[in-house]
Amino acid sequence: MSLTLRQLKYFVAAAELGQISQAAIQLNISQSAVTAAIRELEQTVGSALFERGAAGVTLTPTGRGFLNHAYTILASVDEALRMPGAAEGAQGRLLLAASYTVIGYFLPYHLHRLAQLQPQLDIQLHELNRNAIEEGLIAHRYDMAVLLTSNVVNPDLAVEHFFGSPRRLWVAAGHRLLSRDTVTLEDVSHEPFIMLTVDEAAHTALRYWSDTPFRPDVRLRTSSVEAVRSMVANGSGVAVLSDMVYRPWSLEGRRIETIQLKDPIPPMHIGLAWRKGAEITPAMQAMRDYFRHAYALPR
Repeated sequence: MSLTLRQLKYFVAAAELGQISQAAIQLNISQSAVTAAIRELEQTVGSALFERGAAGVTLTPTGRGFLNHAYTILASVDEALRMPGAAEGAQGRLLLAASYTVIGYFLPYHLHRLAQLQPQLDIQLHELNRNAIEEGLIAHRYDMAVLLTSNVVNPDLAVEHFFGSPRRLWVAAGHRLLSRDTVTLEDVSHEPFIMLTVDEAAHTALRYWSDTPFRPDVRLRTSSVEAVRSMVANGSGVAVLSDMVYRPWSLEGRRIETIQLKDPIPPMHIGLAWRKGAEITPAMQAMRDYFRHAYALPR
């Protein structure tokens, strides 16, 4: 049986998250698909890569060694999938604005790849809130922005979506809602709720809550994702946040689980924005081409 990149990706996700179910959520596939791929990989390797337990999976000594090889293989393949036309190289300066969540949880990896693919591209990054980004694009202070595109309201801006991160309920390990077959916003309304406020997260949350007769029992409003993570992990409340900012452990080492809600919750959309009618410079086009290649083309 031959080794496949799909098996490696599923194995790495399970190793990093410590649970097959969480790996399936992150990969947006079924849990059985992850289980089958890992079983096939273990048959190919000829040794168990994980120890299974009630709390999840942990790497065996063989699994820990294999994980390093998997990282190397996937990184090499990623570098091999360079953009068509990257050899010509775009040149010029790009004044790029981005919001807090985008810079903290999404953009650094892509900036690193862009620096490798387009070494002549001079990207100058500025962190701002959405209002300042929109005003700065209109006033020509910035060429482009990477931000939460679902929040953009200025009609004078062109927007291109390229990534959507599902929102799920975060609860502490062992929370009673984990035993339910289905969980709704009505169920969540009976729990203490930790409300994130950064990047208009609270405003977005109230939009989908307003479609129901229920309201969250907000016990804390905070701009810190880590504060939300710690409060949830310690059992002080629950939260609804996107997979992009999800991590399975708090700073105290306590575990966080996620639940797919039955109610429709809009994903967090990320994309590019620029002023309508602006001249698309080679640097701006290089940025658009990169994200189109990364998210629109089959990989």
